[in-house]
Amino acid sequence: MRRHTQKTYYIVNEGEFGLDRNGEPHHWWPAPEAEPRRFRFSRIDPTRKGPRLDSALLQELAKAMTARGDSPDGDIPAGFTYLGQFVDHDLTMDRTAASLGEDVTVDELVQGRTPAFDLDSLYGRGPRHPEDKRFYQPDGIKLRIGTTALVPGDDAGVNVNRTGFDLPRAGSGPTKRDERAALIPDARNDENLAVAQTHVAFINFHNRVVDRLAAQSVPSALLFERAREEVVRHYQWVLRHDYLPKIVKPVVVDDVYAHGRKFFEATAAGGPATMPVEFSVAAFRLGHSMIRDAYLWNRVFDSPPNLQGTLFLLFVFSGTSGTLSFTNDPADLDEPNFGDNLRLPTNWIVDWRRLFDFSEFDQPFHGPGLNMARRIDTLLANPLHALPAGSFAGIEQGLAQDDVQRNLAYRNLLRANMVELATGQQMAELMGERPLTADQIRTGKGGADLAQLPQELVNQLVENTPLWFYVLREAEVNDGHLNGVGGRIVAEVFHRCMEASRYSIVRDPEWRPWLGRGEKFTMADLLLVAADGKLENLNPLGDKP
Repeated sequence: MRRHTQKTYYIVNEGEFGLDRNGEPHHWWPAPEAEPRRFRFSRIDPTRKGPRLDSALLQELAKAMTARGDSPDGDIPAGFTYLGQFVDHDLTMDRTAASLGEDVTVDELVQGRTPAFDLDSLYGRGPRHPEDKRFYQPDGIKLRIGTTALVPGDDAGVNVNRTGFDLPRAGSGPTKRDERAALIPDARNDENLAVAQTHVAFINFHNRVVDRLAAQSVPSALLFERAREEVVRHYQWVLRHDYLPKIVKPVVVDDVYAHGRKFFEATAAGGPATMPVEFSVAAFRLGHSMIRDAYLWNRVFDSPPNLQGTLFLLFVFSGTSGTLSFTNDPADLDEPNFGDNLRLPTNWIVDWRRLFDFSEFDQPFHGPGLNMARRIDTLLANPLHALPAGSFAGIEQGLAQDDVQRNLAYRNLLRANMVELATGQQMAELMGERPLTADQIRTGKGGADLAQLPQELVNQLVENTPLWFYVLREAEVNDGHLNGVGGRIVAEVFHRCMEASRYSIVRDPEWRPWLGRGEKFTMADLLLVAADGKLENLNPLGDKP
């Protein structure tokens, strides 16, 4: 289930929501035997549904949100943008998406379609599953890892194949797209290079944890599950103590984790969770506004404006959206046999010191310059007005490059319309939050400029603000961090999905990290463990002389 291609939402007790043949919102009940096979979405408050807004408003608002690329930098390192995307795919990974045997029970089906922070996008259904064992090395303990492709020339740093820095890839198939497909449980984690390199880091982290546990004489029969348990707990610790407080006002996060949830499945105390559409379709799409137009990626691609990791090239050098071969023509990305590379070229390996802050570590680990994410607000990087077709299965539709359906903001707003998502005002009323004023919605604080929208559309927007836009405007007027409605939704869903995980730091509050710097364990610590503590693995291309 790829998020940009989500066509239907099964909401518990309500049925299926989607679009009909004419692209209009449509609602129906699946057959009884099909119902358990749907990923289980829910509403935070089932009594609050929003009105379906005019298509003209959605299109004009989407254009306004992607018209400019001048959103200022925020105070969050850029790597957290793509850690957030990795997290999103973990939460919406359908563990039963592949064919299942006749002996699978309804309970197993339901459990397989509930969100939890358990890294099933990394592990799939484990090394013993007949279809998912291909993600693992022959020992059935470590995960497979890929090798980059050398780039000919005089640069000794890139004129070499490097194992451990690319996703494992199929290597065969009827088209080059099939050959370069990543052998990972969730193809969405190869839809841009930044999230792909994040997935590579988690593969290496798991494999290093296996090494640590083996050195502690953990029996081989127990080694995989013990490693998975420790990886999941350290991952949850990073989300709770490093990621969440950066995107959500820490006072909101601390309140939820100290006093529990007030609105989302507040009385649940474990067991399967659902995925609220207010989070999935709106609040956690905050990361789209954090995306930069370009990144100083490594020592090769660090010279703006012409030689850097542009957002377009991050799509190009991926297997799901791109071709792993250079092009500056978006149409090439729609061609299944374009390009010669079947593996990531070595010169595109990331320098992690440019995406995460290593200033608290020894001087050799300090980077030459840190990319910051864009401020969380109502502006999206301009390239997002036209997504590559591979990122949302648009190739088969034959969409023109300027078709509004390629616009990421429009796709987000259309989904909300499709599921009758509650408005920002409705959620503020539910949560007892002071709602944004009409002037804040209209003008914000340096975000999307709505001056070109017809007044009747602006009036609709002010009265019934789409929740996604509302959450971003709310952050925009709060210095680029989620607060109020958005902050409460994200913090509570994270808490619930940690609670629902098989291994849970919420249900086991006494657990503490033992890798890296212990209780100070951050994403930078995780990357250093994945790199085996070696600078040459954190930044394999080295620095410029």
